[in-house]
Amino acid sequence: MNIKVRLLLIGTFVLLCSSVFAQKLTGTITSAGSTVIGATVLVEPTAAGTSTDVNGKYSLTLKPGTYKVTYSALGLEKKVISVTLADGETKVLDVDLVVSSASLNEVVVVGSRGGGRSKLESAVPVDVININNVNDNTAKPDLMSQLNQAVPSFNYNKQSGADGADAVDFASLRGLSFGQTLVLVNGVRRHLSGYVDAGQSARGRGDGGTDLNAIPEAAIDHIEILRDGASAQYGSDAIAGVINIVLKKDINLFTINAGFSGYDDQKYNTLSYSDPKAYYTGSKFDGQTFNLGANYGIAVGKNGGFLNIGANYENSGKTFRYAPDEPISRERRAFGDGSVESGGAMYNLEVPIKGTSTVFYSFGGYNYKHSNVYAYTRSWNYDNGLRSQPTKFPTDPTTGNLIFVPGIMQVDNPNGVPFNADSVYYDPEEDVYIKDASAAAGLRGKINGDWTWNVSLNAGRNDFHYFGQNTFNASLIDAPGQPIQTRFDDGGFNYLQGTLNADISKHFSSIAKGMELSFGGEERYERYQIYAGEVNSYSGSTTPVPITVDGVTTLAVKASGSEGYPGYSPQDARIADRGSEAVYVEDALDVTKEWLIDGAARFENYSDFGSQATFKFATRYKVTHNFNLRGSISTGFRAPTLQQQNFSNTNTEVVNGNLIYTKTVPNYSPIAEAAGIPKLTPEKSTNYSGGFTWQPIHELTLTVDAYQVGIKNRIVYSGAYSEGDPAFGSPTTPGTLNYELLANQVAQASFYTNAVNTTNDGVDIVIDYKKRWDNQHFNATFAGNFQQVIINKINVPPTFNQSKGDSATFFSDREQYFLKYAAPKAKLNLGLEYGIKKLSFGTRFTYFGDVKELGFGDVSAPANAPDPYFPYVALDNGSGVVPEIFNFSPKVTTDIYASFKFTKMISWTLGVDNLFNIHPDEDVVKGAISPTSGTSSFGDSNSGGPFESVQMGFNGRRIFTKLSLRF
Repeated sequence: MNIKVRLLLIGTFVLLCSSVFAQKLTGTITSAGSTVIGATVLVEPTAAGTSTDVNGKYSLTLKPGTYKVTYSALGLEKKVISVTLADGETKVLDVDLVVSSASLNEVVVVGSRGGGRSKLESAVPVDVININNVNDNTAKPDLMSQLNQAVPSFNYNKQSGADGADAVDFASLRGLSFGQTLVLVNGVRRHLSGYVDAGQSARGRGDGGTDLNAIPEAAIDHIEILRDGASAQYGSDAIAGVINIVLKKDINLFTINAGFSGYDDQKYNTLSYSDPKAYYTGSKFDGQTFNLGANYGIAVGKNGGFLNIGANYENSGKTFRYAPDEPISRERRAFGDGSVESGGAMYNLEVPIKGTSTVFYSFGGYNYKHSNVYAYTRSWNYDNGLRSQPTKFPTDPTTGNLIFVPGIMQVDNPNGVPFNADSVYYDPEEDVYIKDASAAAGLRGKINGDWTWNVSLNAGRNDFHYFGQNTFNASLIDAPGQPIQTRFDDGGFNYLQGTLNADISKHFSSIAKGMELSFGGEERYERYQIYAGEVNSYSGSTTPVPITVDGVTTLAVKASGSEGYPGYSPQDARIADRGSEAVYVEDALDVTKEWLIDGAARFENYSDFGSQATFKFATRYKVTHNFNLRGSISTGFRAPTLQQQNFSNTNTEVVNGNLIYTKTVPNYSPIAEAAGIPKLTPEKSTNYSGGFTWQPIHELTLTVDAYQVGIKNRIVYSGAYSEGDPAFGSPTTPGTLNYELLANQVAQASFYTNAVNTTNDGVDIVIDYKKRWDNQHFNATFAGNFQQVIINKINVPPTFNQSKGDSATFFSDREQYFLKYAAPKAKLNLGLEYGIKKLSFGTRFTYFGDVKELGFGDVSAPANAPDPYFPYVALDNGSGVVPEIFNFSPKVTTDIYASFKFTKMISWTLGVDNLFNIHPDEDVVKGAISPTSGTSSFGDSNSGGPFESVQMGFNGRRIFTKLSLRF
């Protein structure tokens, strides 16, 4: 007999024998009659442990002996039971975990530095999102989109045609900007993205944030979202609130989640257009997405340690949308989502140190994302002012004729003629590569059993690298028959953050009904870099060359830099860093069993702008055992980011045959100084909130919270100012703006500046009902947000306040609308689910309130206009001009799904998001959609396409299926 076969038989025999005589501990964990999924079972003094499956069951194989078994789950009281197993015995031990009275079944860490409280007893509003609950029943493959439908004041929309904003995913809370929400992982500050928006085509311009999609969902256990100002507790960026991502701790449980989805939008798919050559096209079922997630944990040591690793992979295809009832778009022949391929993993490690109360912990990970998006269209025989299109094509240096490049250039020719230069167009592609890495390590423990302490060191880095793909630098000398460069390294930027934290707390049970004192400090280092691209990505020439259009040859300057996104030049390159220190103290006092008060103060010092102190007071009063009143008042701040202070970018345009340079001017530039733009200072806020929580019956909970957030000196991105304005001083006098613009060869300049004071008002409502009986269950959840943003003041620097035109440009009406409608006026979500035995099915209705935007304006305002600088557009019938306001009326989407559990280890879900293929209203002004220059609102929107990135997004119906495995 072959030796390998013998070994196999011997091994099989041993395994069979061990299973026959093994000692087993099995059972089911329940709470209030419902099974508990994902509960943790730990056995001491061994390293054995497991988690309950989808039916609440667990199973462990142990040696004979006596053990202490700990059963725990989020929001439930821990239970420890002593178990003795005899040789060969199988013991069934069912455990019921008690839900704390006055609890929403979830205990939250954020909201108080001293320790967790139940959602219902917290003095501030906190949402707890179980990642499995939001992931399993939606087609949305990414975390941001899933939270958008689960959290009332969370707002996110995928961008299109917005350069880097297409590739990175930012979100906001309570209608505020991206960077005004602080993100934590396991309670530790997460680093920002290196990206900051400085373009005219993205929502949230002038700001950046944290890319939540860089954190793999498979590694996440749950997410806590504090919807309240918390700068006094957690520091800068927490004006709108805090998002704390808690990683999994599961061991001996292997989970795999695989999903596939795609858009079935036949009405707006470009393949449905009468002339298929008029637009870039994909497939009838586009945006096809495959995603895969896996998680596994192992025990480390014999004292309850663990190592959990989660990983995700996603591959999403492009979408292509058009408007069937509008003319062919000259601006956007390829409008839709870009493609994305991403993958990453995170680990979570804890190792108790034997013989002590100290625990070593560490977590971190790496994520890679490649995104490919289409920029605006370049058409050969088209000139719309700033976009002088023939100058953006490769041409013969002698004749000036177009050099046609197959595979990149397209021919829109319904007559089938092989080649017609007037019909040639192309869409540059932007390749973006994002690399994100982080790691944290720390120790926590207790001193004398009373004082708890925690020391951690955390570092994170985000790199954002642009490449131009299938595009040209038209200013390069083009010779017939010679290779033409079509890919460019445009450079990029990165951001590094290192943080050292020390936190100490102690509970004093003898003071009143209990007091929790917390204090600590933080040391943070930040570094930001812009690195230049290759020479051909930004270089150009001011020498006119022949360009022949329709047989007519003229001399013109060619556009320089790679089309789509020009490279960063050495003049833009920059390295900047800073340090900051902070100390805080918080005291949470239970004055009585009913009355809680919580006060916090924090002081921070930054090396680049100075110091800032913030304060917070919060209180909660239990009117009855199930009804609580709560409220808070706090001051907050957000430090200007290194990205905002140092971002620099140079673009070129051809205007009237001349090459001009337009520049985002960094805060340190002499141009900014001459313009009267001071160094950036912190945004400062005052937050008020008040509401109640009510649990009339065990199955039903209700929370209502109103809020007001007043912010002074919000950082925004200014309008562009041109050299030559008489108000900017003499061009021959050093120190004037005109002089500095000329000296630096900048024709137009824009700035980051503390310019706006605003007030955000709103109400959040969350109603949750869960009922189980026999083998059935019914869940109903309502989450709603009503909000508005008021601009109280625009602080125009004196340099730009000498004429009404300059003042209007500084923060234009168009920019004001973007800020006021950063989120819909209302967002309401109702989810319903019924299940019986192994089958569950549900539906979800989402209401999106109205949103408004302004166009760029094609004509002058009428003589009697109240605001002569408001954008206007002419009606097609010649009857006059109207304000160019794009009104996106309220919409409701409907999602449906069904899931089936084949076994306790395998479940399958099938569903449709946006069942009725609802889209935002098209971004045109009624009666003004002609493509003729000067009489058109079509293509004059933020995106340049048929839709804006508002409400439910523009891709339509999405069909999905998901398979979940647990071993």
